[in-house]
Amino acid sequence: MSGVWGNKLKISIFGESHGVGIGVVINGLPTGFEVDWDEVLVEMARRAPGQNDLTTPRKESDLPEVLSGLFEGKTTGAPLTAIIRNQDTRSKDYSQLKNIMRPGQADYPGHVRYGGHNDHRGSGHFSGRITAPLVFAGAICKQLLAEKGIMIGSHIKSIGTIQDISFNETTVTKEQLEKFKTEQLPVFNEAKAEEMKQLILAAKQEGDSVGGTVECMVLGLEAGYGNPFFDSIESTLAHLMFSVPAVKGIEFGTGFAITELFGSQSNDAYYYEGDQIKTATNHNGGIIGGISNGMPIVFRAAVKPPASITKKQQTINISEKKDAELVIEGRHDPCIVPRVLPVIEAVTAIGILDLML
Repeated sequence: MSGVWGNKLKISIFGESHGVGIGVVINGLPTGFEVDWDEVLVEMARRAPGQNDLTTPRKESDLPEVLSGLFEGKTTGAPLTAIIRNQDTRSKDYSQLKNIMRPGQADYPGHVRYGGHNDHRGSGHFSGRITAPLVFAGAICKQLLAEKGIMIGSHIKSIGTIQDISFNETTVTKEQLEKFKTEQLPVFNEAKAEEMKQLILAAKQEGDSVGGTVECMVLGLEAGYGNPFFDSIESTLAHLMFSVPAVKGIEFGTGFAITELFGSQSNDAYYYEGDQIKTATNHNGGIIGGISNGMPIVFRAAVKPPASITKKQQTINISEKKDAELVIEGRHDPCIVPRVLPVIEAVTAIGILDLML
């Protein structure tokens, strides 16, 4: 398995969902940077399980333990290594899943790819639990970006068919992005939050699950970062988004709907506001030719419904080589969209910082 990503900033993740722990090694951080530990813990808490009735009841504190790379609160230049020890595991819930393949999960392709040697408990290294180390790394990257006036935030654009308004439809401030971090279901239209909550609870009651979309914004990034082709902002962020389990799509700016516009409409016209260059619209999501143009970077990521549901499903038993029925036990999220927000922000921060270093 490959667990390494990055160019100037290199991230290496390790661990399994029901192993001793999970963690990350970060290479390439600037030295002498003072880490705000309280802010790191805020980000970790946003992703942590077991916080309310919309998430899995699995209880994990997700407190990172730094093993190297931080001395007297500042980065030393050595690889920053952190481990998050697993505490609330119930591996017996997964005993039948060694041979019975869960639909929608990585059980079958993972079994084939690794010859059946991968840890299947709680999905092992395929688990969304491994995103906790990414949030830790992203929390530090966010702080480094904040020193340059750059802020990353997100909101729930949709749950099922329930839609919130888009970033491009309103003026967004850093205060608004900060406020979103404190909300259980961060949306612009608060009436939609209650509708989304009821849909998630209804799916949970039925033993089912529901997906949605996350809309993310990078505010304050100046023009001139990124490259054409292979290291464009879009390709960098897309690579990282698809490294987050359950993400099945991404679109920037107006996205696929830009195909419905004429060029005269989709082109973002430039204008001067004092000495600042801005665009009248942001159909291209703040990126042209793979390079930032100074406008907010806006994109949406599609998050599929969690595959582990308690409804009876048709599948296969690979040891007996026959069809089977499956009712999944254990503790699972009926919707991971609320918990994936800090993950999307984290990998965005990692990608943007790597392009800036």
